[in-house]
Amino acid sequence: MAESPLSPDQIEEYRRDGVTLLPSLLDASTLGRLHETIDSIVAGAVESGDTSILELEPEEVDGKAVARRIYDPCERHQVFRKLCSDTRILDAVECLIGPDISLHHSKLNMKPPRVGSAVEWHQDLAYFPHTNDDLVTALVYLDDASIENGCLQVIPALHHAYLDHHDEAGQFSGLITDEAFTSRAAPARPLPAPAGSVILMHCLLPHSSLPNRSRDGRRTLIFEYRACDAVPILYSPRAAVTEEKARLLRGRPARSARLAGPPPLLPRLDGDKSLYQLQEETLARQAVENPPGA
Repeated sequence: MAESPLSPDQIEEYRRDGVTLLPSLLDASTLGRLHETIDSIVAGAVESGDTSILELEPEEVDGKAVARRIYDPCERHQVFRKLCSDTRILDAVECLIGPDISLHHSKLNMKPPRVGSAVEWHQDLAYFPHTNDDLVTALVYLDDASIENGCLQVIPALHHAYLDHHDEAGQFSGLITDEAFTSRAAPARPLPAPAGSVILMHCLLPHSSLPNRSRDGRRTLIFEYRACDAVPILYSPRAAVTEEKARLLRGRPARSARLAGPPPLLPRLDGDKSLYQLQEETLARQAVENPPGA
């Protein structure tokens, strides 16, 4: 990495706020190849009914099932594996977590027109605590992202501690339940940006997105990077499957784990439900327990 791809101001913004935006980082030809690949994967999976590849929106569009997430895109096609190692992204990640970098996991959220699901407030690292918090989420906007089609929104500077994501029964809810957060006064910051932009976000930064009720789809490819000495500390069947897909992208494997950062909370995860499923079940349960006007 000859010249830093991030300016001093961008690095300072990331340290201070937990997020920085790299506008229009990817070119149109790269985006075109990604869209073609995504369309092919979705068409094949919907036709075959293969739920191991993607998750469907609960609502149909014009009587047809539509996808809201592709699981593990880096396991599906070389175009995603190539992009996760692209120097335009990886050089920027190196500025934030150092030269020894692994891919923890990948996913692709779809946000189709008119029915794109909301994502409630959560912290990524709450799902998969590590020995330290040198993990960076890279969110790649594959379409123009706006407030109308449900762009990412964050709470700046709230990335220095784990927030509770458990319900009163102690089960992981998939969303932040911590009273210190739910009673906060800090406003959300939406992050609209053109297609090809990349958001680099600290793994503990609270974030969410509104539903997409517009006519414009908004696909976001997500790579979770980690420093090689950031090691998962929670064993579960889900964690074991994720670790099988983790891969070294740059530098050398760590010889020891580094213990640093805020004390992790250990999630009590029930089965292999997705973030969407956990959040939907939690919201449905809360609606029953606290009906409007009660």
